[in-house]
Amino acid sequence: MKNPLRIIFMGTPPFAVPSLLRLVHDGYKLVAVCTKQDKTAGRGQELSYSAVKQTALKLSLPLFQLGSLNRSENQTALARMAADLIVVVAFGQLLPPAVLNLPCYGCINVHPSLLPFHRGASPIASTILGGNKWSGVSLIQMDEGLDTGNIITQSKLLVRATDTTDTLSEKLAIVSATMLSEVLPLWVQGSIKARAQEHSEATSSISLEKGDGEIDWSLPAVDIWRMARAYQSWPGVFTKFNGKVVKLLEVYPVESELQYPTGSVVTLGRGCAVCTGQGLLELRRLQVEGKRALSAIEFLNGQRTFIGSRLPC
Repeated sequence: MKNPLRIIFMGTPPFAVPSLLRLVHDGYKLVAVCTKQDKTAGRGQELSYSAVKQTALKLSLPLFQLGSLNRSENQTALARMAADLIVVVAFGQLLPPAVLNLPCYGCINVHPSLLPFHRGASPIASTILGGNKWSGVSLIQMDEGLDTGNIITQSKLLVRATDTTDTLSEKLAIVSATMLSEVLPLWVQGSIKARAQEHSEATSSISLEKGDGEIDWSLPAVDIWRMARAYQSWPGVFTKFNGKVVKLLEVYPVESELQYPTGSVVTLGRGCAVCTGQGLLELRRLQVEGKRALSAIEFLNGQRTFIGSRLPC
């Protein structure tokens, strides 16, 4: 069924794809799908397309990679599209006033946290790292700030102990798509009134860098476990042994009264664990740089001096 509402969709990563697909399924007129410009990746420096671009090409949707939205020529191009609404899902740019003021129904942003908590670029990783019991999705009416707009609606989702940034992202992406489908008709009809955020309670999400994954063994085991889940895809968590980087792919905290220096590697069953600032951290899957991932037992068979060593803190 065709919907006369004209929408510009802005998004980049896989998280945004279910929302784009739902808008197409619901029959909206996608006058433009905007995504980041292509990047080079790998040793061959081949062009890498965003997940949203791949989806737009597959569905033959009008694709635009405009670059900075602060440029007047890009603002003019968007204005010519005569959109009624702009939907933004992990696009990677703030929208300037000239763009925010274009559509008659405003600009709606899908943010995967329970705002005002975890504003910014990495809310899902921040949710896991903070040990939050609940995550969720907020649909907001965008303003000039970073995730500061009025809240249209929110949906909560329980964070499970097995959740990583990847698994939680997948679940929240589906929640986001469902919310858009349910809320957009009500928003256009004027049946929903957005409410202001509690700005005094706002927190910012972490800004991830490659070096953030290096483990400080003086931290409690539960904190390192949360890091491993939050940083699973990038930057990952790692330590160093015999001059090489060892990625810790799967770990789990274990309560213990053992008295060893922080960073000491000890036997745990048939595997191993590391003494942290509080408790043990069981190492279940590891990967030496340039090698394949191994179970703890396989790793210990090839690294006979690992047990009894002391990892750098």
